[in-house]
Amino acid sequence: MSFEEPLSKSQRKRDMQALQDLGAALSELSSERIRALQLPDGLERALLEVKTFKSHGAVRRQMQYIGKLMRDVDPAPLQAYLDRLQGRSREAAAQHHLAEHWRDRMMESVDAVDEFAAHHREADRQQLRQLALGAQRERELQKPPRQFRALFRAIVQILEGTAATDADAPDSEPDTP
Repeated sequence: MSFEEPLSKSQRKRDMQALQDLGAALSELSSERIRALQLPDGLERALLEVKTFKSHGAVRRQMQYIGKLMRDVDPAPLQAYLDRLQGRSREAAAQHHLAEHWRDRMMESVDAVDEFAAHHREADRQQLRQLALGAQRERELQKPPRQFRALFRAIVQILEGTAATDADAPDSEPDTP
């Protein structure tokens, strides 16, 4: 028999507030992302319903209800998912740096597009080549970096697709430049 001290009332309130805050962060996600989380039906429905409320009081009550429903769910994977989406995890930072690295290489030489496409089969070589050439022209003409940003977004999207397939396959090594 273990004689653990029960949590103080203040600690229980802090824990419940943390769950409610996590629920509030989840409610700000798009409907598609909420559905993709495969949460229990009641929690998913509550998160989707809060988006339709206009009254501050109704939103506050719904957030309290979401916090109550969150007690039955393991919050760690949900928090990790939010951190990854917001770029606060190590994996997200590493992926961001990898995307910057590839973008910079493509800005130096369009031949890097072929090397990138060799590592990432789903990459559209023609689109990446056009974006890289457009970004190089923008830099030469000192125009706003629209193509430069579009190139970065395209690289990130391809890397995210690769990360999703790598997560499905055990013992796979991530691509490195």
